[in-house]
Formats: sequence, C-alpha cells, structure tokens
Amino acid sequence: MKIELKKIAIRELVDGYVDDPERGVSGYGGRLDIRPEYQREFVYKEKDRDAVIRTVMRGFPLNVMYWAKKKDGTFEVMDGQQRTISICQYVAGDFAWGDLELGKKYFHRQAKDIQDKFLDYELMVYLCEGEESEKIDWFRTINIAGLELTEQEMRNAIYPGPWVSDAKRYFSKPGCVAYKLGGKYLKGEVDRQAYLETAIQWIANTDKAKAIDEYMGIHQGDEEATELWIHFQKVINWVETIFPTYRKEMKGLDWGRLYEKYGERKYNPAKLDKEVAELMADRDVQRHSGVYEFLISDRTLFEKLNLRAFDPDDMRVAYESQKGVCPICKGKFAFEEMRGDHIKPWSKGGKTVPENLQMLCADCNARKSDKF
Repeated sequence: MKIELKKIAIRELVDGYVDDPERGVSGYGGRLDIRPEYQREFVYKEKDRDAVIRTVMRGFPLNVMYWAKKKDGTFEVMDGQQRTISICQYVAGDFAWGDLELGKKYFHRQAKDIQDKFLDYELMVYLCEGEESEKIDWFRTINIAGLELTEQEMRNAIYPGPWVSDAKRYFSKPGCVAYKLGGKYLKGEVDRQAYLETAIQWIANTDKAKAIDEYMGIHQGDEEATELWIHFQKVINWVETIFPTYRKEMKGLDWGRLYEKYGERKYNPAKLDKEVAELMADRDVQRHSGVYEFLISDRTLFEKLNLRAFDPDDMRVAYESQKGVCPICKGKFAFEEMRGDHIKPWSKGGKTVPENLQMLCADCNARKSDKF
C-alpha cells in the first residue's frame, strides 16, 4: 500500500460539505466520501465533539487522519470520521461551541479573524492507496485505538456493498423502522449496529459469529436486504401474537432462535398470558426472563427458571430427621451426598418450603423427575 502524508486546511475539507440521508456525507469539494459503507454511524458525544473544536481553536495538534484513495481519484475516510464530521457540522452551523471564557457561539457568529484561523488550521492526513483488501486490513489496524469498532461494524467493513447499505437503512439509524417495530425487544445501540447484528443472527439461525459472516458473504452483492427485513418482521409479529402483554423481561431474549424452534407450534395467547403472570408472581421462580421459553417448550426446561433452592439449614434439619436415610432406595448417606427434593414437585404445585422437603441421594434425586 502506498501512503503519503499531506496537510489539508479545514477550509478545503469543508468545501462542498453535504450531509444527506440519501446521498451520504461528503466534503473536500465533493471528492471525499466522509462516511463510507463500512464506517460507523456518527456516535460522538457532545463533550467529545466539543473537544475536537476546542483543540482546533487553540491550535493544538489533532490526531492524524487516514483517507483511502479510490480508483477514480476521489477519497474516502478510513479513520477520523467522527472528528471530520464534528468540524464540518460546526462550520455548517449545526451547533454552537464555546467555553467559560468565550461563551458559546455558532461559527458564523465568531469574529472574522477567529473564523479564518479555524479554517486555515491544517489537518495531518495520510493518503493511502492500494487494493480493497489492503484498505480493509489497514482500517482494522488503525481503528484499534480510539472508539473501538463493534464486531458488526467490522463486518460491515469486510462485506461492503449494496446489501449492507440497504440493511443499514432498516436497522442502523436512530428511529429506523426496526427500532420502531421491535426496539423494546432488542438490546444494544442501534447506531453501533447491534440491531443489524441481531437481525442477521436471527435469520442465520445461530449465535455463532461465523454464521453471521457467512450470511453477509453470501448476500454481499445483493441489491437489497428485503429478505432480512421480512424475516425480522415475522419474528417480532410472532412474539407479539403469542405474548400480547409486553414485560421488560422480554427485552434481549433470543427471539430468533425461539421462533425457529417453536414458531410452527400452536398456542393459546390468552392462556399463555395468564401463565406468564402466574410464574412472574411465583417466588420460587428466580429468572423471570426464562419464563417465556419454559412455557412455549415442553415445560421441562426448569433450568430456564432458576428455581429457588431449599435453605441449607432446612436441608440439615430434614437430613437429621431422616437419620441420613434416602426414603426411596433406603441407603444411608452423608449429608454432602444427598440433595434437597420437593416431595410434591414444583411443576405440580409444590412449593419450596420445609414441609415439602425431603433429602434424597443424588442418584434417586436424578431419577425422580416429576414423580409424586
């Protein structure tokens, strides 16, 4: 890869600056693609944005930036997007900046000499020229520092093209359609690609990163991501149909996996809704988020509920009253070799109370299951 260091004045950078939802973000007289497909959405906090402007205003050195040269002679920002947009937005009048000494002012309200000083500030930019694979590898390297890329942001860099651009339209912008439809069921930041990653994971039917990469690789050249959006809608609509009452415990569950595994089964939403409420109120159920998979499965996945265990003191009392004898096999065991067991199984209404406690040897406890 050929790399050349060049000084570029801010007035050159902001020449022809455009930030358009359809056409993207560009500057440098229309020759610089400020936000390529593989770059993250603009995520700078106000304090970070203001720090960039303060650095320039005081004439302090700003971290070096990297631009990649395209075959047509134009450029795209490889590293420095956040700083570049902060500068361009300030000059464009998108926000005011200031400190206790100067007070906040929009750029056009600054004195002429201050404006000129700002516009004449020279950015240190490395111009990089090479093959696409070299640019992506370089992009990985230079983004180790600063605001580290998420795994999905990195995948967007590895599989650029029309498919990922269209997918980001659905899943990657604040207020996007995926957020409006299913935001309450998803965790993570939409502009850090968490929603896009989840949607691909759901359609790839796996929680392994390799499958997400494979799916993106297969569809990289597709013109649109309609299949992904349709599948996402199917999952969310299924969830809202069988569980009509939303609860905060539903957020972040792997609904894509559950849809793939149980989506063809028939359920009574009203009955499920009542059973969810009952389990949420059951003091023995300690993992409320596990209620949903427990109910739509064969109702044998008790580990999903993390049922409350018997108190160790109550277990010792029961052990002594049984004289260490397992009531099923009649063998005698040390306390450490026995397990607290519900006489009447929890699934049949038994509670985790001393009156419903017996001590069984480990083997008998494992074999007993729901027998009563």
